[in-house]
Amino acid sequence: MSSHEILFIACSYLLGSIPFGYLIFYFSEGRDIRSLGSGNIGATNVLRSKGKLAGLATLALDIAKGALPIVYGRIHFDLPWIVLLGGLAVLLGHVFPVFLKFRGGKGVGSLVGVFLVFYYPALLIFLAIFFLSLWLTRYVSLGSLLGTVALFFCILFTQVVEATIVVFCMLLLIVFRHRANILRLLAGNENKFSFRKNG
Repeated sequence: MSSHEILFIACSYLLGSIPFGYLIFYFSEGRDIRSLGSGNIGATNVLRSKGKLAGLATLALDIAKGALPIVYGRIHFDLPWIVLLGGLAVLLGHVFPVFLKFRGGKGVGSLVGVFLVFYYPALLIFLAIFFLSLWLTRYVSLGSLLGTVALFFCILFTQVVEATIVVFCMLLLIVFRHRANILRLLAGNENKFSFRKNG
């Protein structure tokens, strides 16, 4: 692996480590978002704790930080799996941010950004499964998990083996970060998303 590729992966991790949800909530409320709700710095917890505008801003910024390394990678590297390693690094940064003592979010927003640029048909499949599951069950976590699994199988049947391996690592990371949600889903006490204001 060249020094350029290593620098690309390292910078992608640092970009992923920027905790936009934490910063938005801290500068508006003066508190740590991780002390509220699910303890997550992602858009869903910001939405529940602060409101729609803050939640959407967090989501947009998390998507952007997933997309930017892929834009750069597609311009400068020929191998798709190298480009995807930048995406995996972003997810690792979001989940284990160096700026927050490695206690971060779940990576789904940044995953959306990665595949918005890398291979949007996989993202469309993810979104279809996510919103269908959310509509039927009102579980954001279940929609995220099922959507990520569907995205992986889309990559499995359309991309080279090396790219599939990288995406499988992304899947494992998302599942690992949702392990508490999985236990709550199995126990039947996972929080449901409300489509109503202040739900």
